[in-house]
Amino acid sequence: MKRPFSLAVAAVLLAAPALAQTTPPPAISVTGEANVSVTPDQAQIDGGVTSDAKTAREASDANNAAMGKVLLALKGAGIEEKDYQTSRLALQPQYAPNRSGPSPVTGYRATNRVTVKIRDVTKVANVIDVMVGAGANDIGNIHFSVTQASKYLDEVREKAIADARRKAEIYAKAAGVTLGEPISISEEGTPTPLLRGKMAAPMAAGAQVAPGEETLSVTVGVSWAIKPKE
Repeated sequence: MKRPFSLAVAAVLLAAPALAQTTPPPAISVTGEANVSVTPDQAQIDGGVTSDAKTAREASDANNAAMGKVLLALKGAGIEEKDYQTSRLALQPQYAPNRSGPSPVTGYRATNRVTVKIRDVTKVANVIDVMVGAGANDIGNIHFSVTQASKYLDEVREKAIADARRKAEIYAKAAGVTLGEPISISEEGTPTPLLRGKMAAPMAAGAQVAPGEETLSVTVGVSWAIKPKE
């Protein structure tokens, strides 16, 4: 009868250190922020052809012929086939306005759009001119991006840690303690551009394009150990 009691006591004694370890050490927790502005080196354009006709076949045939010319023009401008991809293909009936009953079909609209990746932002205006000159009548948004964003973000991460240390040192001084080593470091969210270059449709040949800058931002959460001043 005594053996179960002794086992229970041993279990309590073994659990005691584990319970003691759950108490978090004294610490200061802060967030560090940093960002960098970078000129985009790549652009993306949405554009294509919209064709209207009396019948679905006529609209589709006209659209296919016109889009074929646009694709040939892109290839002639040095855009590789891997850098443009169909983003929208549609054939829809068009209705006459009629408030008293069902609207009759007056024709059909065919749409074919492609997304074009431009690896040299200085050629964006030229590519727009090429597409419009070849018959594109539906040029959409331009998005600018930074292809080597990870390289810049790594530099920003170092600055974010330095910012966290600066804040922690201010709190430590105000509280009359000494700042120790970092206990934990976490990156909050996914680093993304704060501002993404964008130009809205419609755009015509000869459009002036300004890529501007992208601001890459990082926020980190850091907990620093603290101890009384000696």
